[in-house]
Amino acid sequence: QVQLVESGGGLVQPGGSLRLSCAASGSIFSLNGMGWYRQAPGKQRDLVAAITSGGSTNYADSVKGRFTISRDNAKNTVYLQMNSLKPEDTAVYSCNAHIDTGWGPALDYWGQGTQVTVSS
Repeated sequence: QVQLVESGGGLVQPGGSLRLSCAASGSIFSLNGMGWYRQAPGKQRDLVAAITSGGSTNYADSVKGRFTISRDNAKNTVYLQMNSLKPEDTAVYSCNAHIDTGWGPALDYWGQGTQVTVSS
């Protein structure tokens, strides 16, 4: 059993910052790529940022220069530092992790999602 638990969402004014965290726990043999996705009402879920086990990152064009993804492999945790937030960043943010439990093939796991609202 694997769980991803997110925290750090909330309400922030435009130009503000938030830091999301996502901790993986359970039967983890190896924690591979991790990422953050977001879904706004009426829109599809899109990749925001991703990070490999070696630390390589990629970002959606809309967040480059404002968001930073990082991970702490000792804590099985991925972070998303969000600066200069805009109203269009408002969405439910979900973390994703590609995990090998040692039992069968590695699979994608999802957190429950955390709401980020950017509004004055």
